[in-house]
Amino acid sequence: MPASAVNSPSRRGYDMNEDKLRRALVANCLELERLHINQGTAGNLSVRCGDCMLITPTGVPYDKMTAPMIARMPIETDYGVWFGPLAPSSEWRMHLNIMRARPDVGAIIHTHAVYATTLSLLHQPIPAAHYMVAAFGGTNVRCTEYAPFGTKELSDLAIDGLADRHGVLLGQHGMLVTGRDLPEALWRAVELETLAKMYVLALGIGRPYVLPDDEVSRIVERFKFYGYHPRKTKISAPANVWNPRKPHTERLPAKPKRKPRERP
Repeated sequence: MPASAVNSPSRRGYDMNEDKLRRALVANCLELERLHINQGTAGNLSVRCGDCMLITPTGVPYDKMTAPMIARMPIETDYGVWFGPLAPSSEWRMHLNIMRARPDVGAIIHTHAVYATTLSLLHQPIPAAHYMVAAFGGTNVRCTEYAPFGTKELSDLAIDGLADRHGVLLGQHGMLVTGRDLPEALWRAVELETLAKMYVLALGIGRPYVLPDDEVSRIVERFKFYGYHPRKTKISAPANVWNPRKPHTERLPAKPKRKPRERP
């Protein structure tokens, strides 16, 4: 079922938070191009906005995209309905179904990044040859089978590939990452393409060593308190895990107190 348009005047206006998210989507599209993680009209981004999803429009070059072009779609009701002047990305179904299946996901980035897509052509998952794989929640980044773009089949494969994960390679297609918000999703998009590049280069030299599953599992736990965290997220690290957000007062020894000089 294709997405259907609704341009009701009562739904055209949006509040300041939605306006901010729309502008953030456009800014992140341009950042992906600047970082050479996406190009042209390939790829798509979405972000959760209350009970709706904001998603980039179909077929619009990123340097021509503006905030009012972003489409809005209800997440739990009126499946496939969109509001706005332009139709949503052809991958709206994949974004929407992930949002519905994963309440923890606040933003999604899908790109055709060169190295990640290269591995997807081989249906090659990324193993834990580098510990940063743990940033995606498990011992590897999976690669799905192929399915045509914009289909329910591709959406189902993406959801399965994302089980207990924050990123997946889509067979003969590209990559997809999730985040609690857009900054976290962008961070993961950069990390996934970097991992893919390192793995491709390593394969050209020899067979990369892979970290044991138990070691990766320990790193996954440590990553819960490492790196990017949205400002409103409250975390409390166990006593035996260093928390970078909490001042560590024992790093430097206390300076000895000087005795007052006695006057002659």
